Amino acid sequence: MRILHTMIRVGDLDKSIAFYTEILGMQLLRRTDYPEGRFTLAFVGYGDEASEAVLELTHNWDTPSYELGNGYGHIALAVPDAAAACAAIKARGGKVVREAGPMKHGSTIIAFVEDPDGYKVELIQSK
Repeated sequence: MRILHTMIRVGDLDKSIAFYTEILGMQLLRRTDYPEGRFTLAFVGYGDEASEAVLELTHNWDTPSYELGNGYGHIALAVPDAAAACAAIKARGGKVVREAGPMKHGSTIIAFVEDPDGYKVELIQSK
């Protein structure tokens, strides 16, 4: 078994695709409209779905936004240099909500950015 994808619901699919592709450097792997169900599924990631876990962005056409709730945590990405990643993300128009630094009660270097819907994406510096 392996993880295939994580699904999040998004209010503005085009803004979300732009964030994950242009700001975080993922690729749009596929996008399918389901007119009968009034929704679109878009899959983004850093590699082919056959070998890599990806994100499924679900856009329900009649729902402009969602409440995130308090049970959801975050998406995590490995980066070689968290501070450099934050600088690049800001330069591309992304929102850094926690600058790179050691995690609380630990030494791992982390940072957090936020997507257009408010989902947090953690950047974990590779050791």
